[in-house]
Amino acid sequence: MADGISIPGVTDKYKTNDLVEALMETERIPLKREQAQLEKYEAQQSAWRDVNQRMSSLRESVKSLYSFENPFSNKMTSSSDEFAITADASRNADYGSFKIDVLQPASADRFLSGNIDRNMQIERGVYTFTVGDKTVSFNWKGGKLSDFVTALNKRGTNVIKASVIGISSKEKALLIESLKTGEENRLIFADKALDLAKRIDMVTETIPESEKLSSDLSQYTAPSTLDLGDQVGMPTLTKKDVKTDGKTITIPPRNGIEIPIPESAKNYGDGKIEFSFKAETVDDITDELNFGFSTPDMLNPGYVEYRGVTVYNEENETTLETGGPASTPLVPVEDKRYVFIKNSDGNETELPQENISYTDGKTRVVVPLQDYPDAVSIIIRNSNTGKTIAMTVPESYDSEKGTGFTPNHPIGTASDAIVKYEGITITRPSNDIDDIIPDVTLHLHEKTEKTATITINPDKESAKDALITFVGKYNQVMAELNILTTSKPEVVHELDYLSDDEQEKEMEKLGMFIGDFTLTNGKSQLQRITSNNYDYGYDSDITMLNQIGISTNASGGSSGYNASQLRGYLEIDEKKLDAQLESNLDQIKDLFGFDTDGDLIIDSGIGYLMDKQLSAWTQTGGIISTKNDALKTRIDSSNSKITKLQSQLDDKESELKRKYSNMESTLNNLEKQQTTVSNWADSLNNTRKK
Repeated sequence: MADGISIPGVTDKYKTNDLVEALMETERIPLKREQAQLEKYEAQQSAWRDVNQRMSSLRESVKSLYSFENPFSNKMTSSSDEFAITADASRNADYGSFKIDVLQPASADRFLSGNIDRNMQIERGVYTFTVGDKTVSFNWKGGKLSDFVTALNKRGTNVIKASVIGISSKEKALLIESLKTGEENRLIFADKALDLAKRIDMVTETIPESEKLSSDLSQYTAPSTLDLGDQVGMPTLTKKDVKTDGKTITIPPRNGIEIPIPESAKNYGDGKIEFSFKAETVDDITDELNFGFSTPDMLNPGYVEYRGVTVYNEENETTLETGGPASTPLVPVEDKRYVFIKNSDGNETELPQENISYTDGKTRVVVPLQDYPDAVSIIIRNSNTGKTIAMTVPESYDSEKGTGFTPNHPIGTASDAIVKYEGITITRPSNDIDDIIPDVTLHLHEKTEKTATITINPDKESAKDALITFVGKYNQVMAELNILTTSKPEVVHELDYLSDDEQEKEMEKLGMFIGDFTLTNGKSQLQRITSNNYDYGYDSDITMLNQIGISTNASGGSSGYNASQLRGYLEIDEKKLDAQLESNLDQIKDLFGFDTDGDLIIDSGIGYLMDKQLSAWTQTGGIISTKNDALKTRIDSSNSKITKLQSQLDDKESELKRKYSNMESTLNNLEKQQTTVSNWADSLNNTRKK
């Protein structure tokens, strides 16, 4: 481009860009002032959010110190034989210790196969596995053993588990195990699963040993009548109307039988007697009894005939009352107590509900003879006046062989846990037992070699941890308030737990809210709560926080001036705190939350009052929320001003650029005219010289 030519917007021959920028810099002063104000508002908003976060965290901590789940009520258990038995105690458990023997932990069925070829294929078909009342059944399309195991595990969650064990490079073994312990949760194979188990030498099919009890009514006796309120005229129980066809025994109202238990049934490894019955409603015999027993049955006196003449005898006479109900009517009897076990000493025990189940309208009864080693007979008592019982002839069998197979390589067999507590032998299907000692759950692991002692004590460690957490969060709030309400750099530097970056960030907030009455007042109120005396009107040794080793001078430093302590930070004398937790745990609990008027609602204490104070700051519509709402309004207003000022500046800059561009164009035209005139004059002078 030739010298002396200027294109507006491309060249800057007359420095118009600098002139425009200088003029705009002056125009931008209000904008920069508003932008600085916006940054200040945003920084304040961020600072309030930090205060809210610190206070909310402290509030959660103090609430946990006086709420229902306060750590002072936690219980800690210990066991003298933790390898065999442990325990968990709820908050309501009583302090103390108890002794317990684990005779046998509960176990589950775990069956191992014989050695099988690693490339074995599992045939297609329906595979069914049952554990207790849970059944896993699926249609397998056929395929590799590993795929079958995957399919079974996918469907058997929490019920059954299978795994393949490598025996050698060519052979494997299949392990199938129940995931539920207890004798009632035996692992049963059915359909193709039983075929597979027999094929891989996991089980051998057996014929259950069973024996029907006698159905000969002559061997039965009538049971005694239970006390039903001594109704005069109610017939005692009898067996005279009991009937049997060899398969079903029918027991009408007010009848019963006592069936002797043969000695052979007690010789089984796990002998049980089983039968089912159905109670059907029939016409109640009460009305017949009420009217029948007070009306004599008088025979017909008869008559004679002779040559067409009939002579009737006179009616029989009696001094008994005839007709009408009894003076004290009988009431119908309804009694669902049907099955009883009679011991050799003549005492009877009603069969518990856990041995009775209901299916398809019938009642199934299973009598575990191991639970009744002294039993001599089973009593079926129909005390009802309006029901008839139809029952099957009882059958005894060995439940260990009642599954139709026996495992060939059992790693474990299903059995109940057996423990002895207070001299009482107790069985349960699970190793987690929560119904022996109130509010305590026992966890059985192994058999105890000697009696184990379970001890329940206060969980002082969790209480101590909660108090340490409280002090830490309280000091964080104090530090935040100190930084915002003072301009002294040492307030930040003395927080040696902060990293360099964190200290730099805190320095930016230093003195941000100097003179803010709400912050200084809030700080004073928190300090007052932690230093007050809480006298509950009863004999209490712990009424102040410093008595448990928590105060602004708990470390017992020099008596001289200490600026850090004056800022309200709490310290912990750990030895003193440990001693007080050991001896005065309940009083420390009351120090943080106490019911002063007996309405079962906490209304005093450090935790309660601090929670109430912090709630006023952190809740929706509280102090911090109000502060942030006000700042949001200012930020919105500032953003609007900035947008408006920016638009005005853009218009101003465009106007200046337009004007200076026009000026440049005019100057360029003048310069061109001057050059033309100058060239014309030079040309004229040269002509004259010639």
